[in-house]
Amino acid sequence: MAEYPINKGIGASVEFKGLKAQYLFIFAGGLLLLFVLFVIMYMVGINQWFCIGFGVTCASVLVWQTFRLNALYGEHGLMKLGAVRSHPRYLINRRRISRLFKLKRRKEEKQ
Repeated sequence: MAEYPINKGIGASVEFKGLKAQYLFIFAGGLLLLFVLFVIMYMVGINQWFCIGFGVTCASVLVWQTFRLNALYGEHGLMKLGAVRSHPRYLINRRRISRLFKLKRRKEEKQ
């Protein structure tokens, strides 16, 4: 009977050079966007050395920020931040305080 190797990475998140999950996509998308921006700037006629300097600077900041976010928040950190931002800052209750206590007493009396 033949033996087949089992892939133990099924269900694991995508990882490349330490970047996990959504950070990898942010990194790849950012580099692609930066490349397109570089090509557009060069085709418009902006100085070649300015385009190269701009590209290197922006790429360095992109690499630094994505690795920093990855280390700071972890694999699911950006989703957690998005969830916290969607929560309301405070709840408003426009009922009088006495009415709140009266309703509570009625419920207690029924039991």
